[in-house]
Amino acid sequence: MALLGSLATIRAQLATTSSFQRAFAYVEECFRPGSAAFLRLQAVGIGRAERIELGGGVFALEQAYLPKARAEGRWESHLAYIDVQVVFSGEEFMEVTDVTRLKVSEDRTPAEDLLFYEAFDAGSVLRVKTGEAVVFFPIDAHMPSLAINTTTSPVRKTVVKVPVA
Repeated sequence: MALLGSLATIRAQLATTSSFQRAFAYVEECFRPGSAAFLRLQAVGIGRAERIELGGGVFALEQAYLPKARAEGRWESHLAYIDVQVVFSGEEFMEVTDVTRLKVSEDRTPAEDLLFYEAFDAGSVLRVKTGEAVVFFPIDAHMPSLAINTTTSPVRKTVVKVPVA
């Protein structure tokens, strides 16, 4: 099931493979003021996402956006990649549940490694703040990027995709 916590806590639990080590090295660079990754993430325009190849099949999606109302969210999961979602500024709600509780509404695998699900209102809600990370495994359906209240502030986040195999 999903992991939530500080970057140090998550790293201590997962940095045993070269893929996760690569992912966490990149995330640490994003937090280092003046680094190329930090500057690049700060420059991503609102509503945009940039893909950064990290090697070894690992890549990151650097994002900046205004969180959306829950009614606009969609449940999703992935089969080939584990999501390491890290919020660098702002905060958002993310919901999570086991994929076995949901019914697939749209299958975009394998081309996009993306499954969407029908509406579901009984997931667990996570409040993710600046400096926190959430790891979603293939069993974890998730609905990220949700607004905490009606006056939303921009979120800057990276989603590092770590291959399952």
